[in-house]
Amino acid sequence: MKRIIAALCLALPAAPIVAATTAVPAALQADQQLQQRMAELGLKPTSVANAPVPGLLQVFTDRGLFFASSDGQYLIQGEVFDLKNKVHVNEEVMKPMRLAGVNKMTPSAIEFKAKNEKFVVTVFTDTDCGYCRKLHSEMQDYLDAGISIHYLAYPRGGENSQTFSTLESIWCSKDKQGAMTKAKGGSDVSVAKCDNNVAAQYHLGQSFGINGTPAMVLPDGSLIPGYQPAAALAAALTQLAKR
Repeated sequence: MKRIIAALCLALPAAPIVAATTAVPAALQADQQLQQRMAELGLKPTSVANAPVPGLLQVFTDRGLFFASSDGQYLIQGEVFDLKNKVHVNEEVMKPMRLAGVNKMTPSAIEFKAKNEKFVVTVFTDTDCGYCRKLHSEMQDYLDAGISIHYLAYPRGGENSQTFSTLESIWCSKDKQGAMTKAKGGSDVSVAKCDNNVAAQYHLGQSFGINGTPAMVLPDGSLIPGYQPAAALAAALTQLAKR
């Protein structure tokens, strides 16, 4: 994200970076000039729509949610709150996007299923992160609390990292759960190759604005960045279910 801010400093004197009218992906693809301007910032827009805030557009990109002025002159990165209705606008806008994304990836997730399943939580994970390992070491606590865990890959070092290769081997393993447990325990996993969605899962996490692991997507699409013990997560999920 710091790279994007640096790019903004160089690119803002140029022409506006988003169209003045509400756009759709097909329209964005047709506008080569817009694509070029967004590329200068290291951003790839996937959709543009009117934001809940009058006069602003919400711009979904491969690096998360941004807002823009309706004339396309200003690009805004940051949190927006509706003080009157006590709503975190960014979160409400992103919830359905996250749900659609994780639902699409569910068939390729590595599942640890609770016998008495009450909730399903999608966790973007990295095999080398300390809190990812802590979460995994407490997997039985989550399962006993009725929380099924669906793992999606998020190699923090990127697609050229050793972790990325390890995650690919896990997703290509005949025993994916066993390979994940082995890797989270600090042991090497056997190299395996196959067609897999590790890169697609990583890109999905980036489009949610995720930059650390673990990152939990709850059943309503809300995001918890970081580790949560099973008891605290179960309590949050129970409260969520009552709304």
